[in-house]
Amino acid sequence: MRTSFSGTVLFLSLAIAATACSTYKPQDIRAGQTEADLAQLMGPPTNRYSGPAGQTRLEFARGPYGRTTWMVDLDAQGKSIAWAQVLNETAFAYVQTNFEGQDNQWLRYTLGRPGEVRGGGWQGGQVWSWRYPTNECFWFQVSVLDSGKLRDGGAYGIDPRCDPGSFGSGWGK
Repeated sequence: MRTSFSGTVLFLSLAIAATACSTYKPQDIRAGQTEADLAQLMGPPTNRYSGPAGQTRLEFARGPYGRTTWMVDLDAQGKSIAWAQVLNETAFAYVQTNFEGQDNQWLRYTLGRPGEVRGGGWQGGQVWSWRYPTNECFWFQVSVLDSGKLRDGGAYGIDPRCDPGSFGSGWGK
């Protein structure tokens, strides 16, 4: 029996994809789990942040184009105490109402790594953008000054990946 090379590659690719998906189970997060338990459910964290009272926040940025980011807070003993998917309009509203005096570290602690970072144009700084699960194909963007302070609390815009006429590639291309 002969197996074609392309058939073998396809089979291996599907097997790897199925394995990767089976290790991403945010619905199975429970209070009291350790970082090792969480890594088995979610894969390795994409970042770690120091929190208040010895807590640690683990970031699990996943999804197509980074559209989901789970944050899991561990207490000082390393046990999970809170978790949420933070790329949503509630979290964005929190940023919009609490951004004054905050910096890019606070923003990363709150929303996780941005899906895209661009130069701020004539104003300088950078524009950080997060894609999130939405049917309207929006993304949330925050301007960060060269000093690291937040220029604004963010705004919604059309994701250029969804707009074929923009500088992005668009879905149809």
